[in-house]
Amino acid sequence: MQLGEKIRYLREVEGVLRGLGREMTQLQVIQALKKEQGRAISQAYLSQIESGARPHLTDATRMLLARFFKVHPGYLVNDPEGYYTELMSDVRAKEDTLDLWLINGSERFQRDPAVSKALLSVAKHEDSRRCLVLLDSILEVPGLADRLLHVLRPVAAGEKDGDSQ
Repeated sequence: MQLGEKIRYLREVEGVLRGLGREMTQLQVIQALKKEQGRAISQAYLSQIESGARPHLTDATRMLLARFFKVHPGYLVNDPEGYYTELMSDVRAKEDTLDLWLINGSERFQRDPAVSKALLSVAKHEDSRRCLVLLDSILEVPGLADRLLHVLRPVAAGEKDGDSQ
C-alpha cells in the first residue's frame, strides 16, 4: 500500500471513529491537527501526499500524523510491492474493507438502533465475512430466521409481529 492510500484510509477510519459517518475531509484533518496537536501541515501538502506527488514525509510530519491517527510512525511509509505488515491473505484484506463498510452502514442506520448494533457486531467479529455467509445460509432455510429470532430474542420477535411478550 502506498503512503497516500494509507492516509486516505486513515481519514476514512478517523471519520467513522469520530461519529461523522463518513471520512474526514483533508481540511477537517488540518483543523483537528491544529486543535489537538498544536501544529499542523497545510491542506495542499496533505493533498500532495495523498496524490503521490510527495511520496515521502519529513520525520516531523510523520510523527505529527502518527500521533494524530494513533498509528506507529513506521506505518506511514510506502510498502514495497506485495509487502504486508502482517500475514494477510486477499480474503483478510477484503474483510477489512467489509468491516469498514459495515461500520459505515452502522453509522447510517443510527436511527434504527437494532440494525446499527447488528452491523457493528458483525464488523467487530473476528470473521465478519463468515458471519454474513452464515446469515445467508440461515435465510435459505424457510422459517429458520423467524424460529431463531423467537428463541434468541423473544422481545424482538414479538415486536416484529406486534405481540408483546
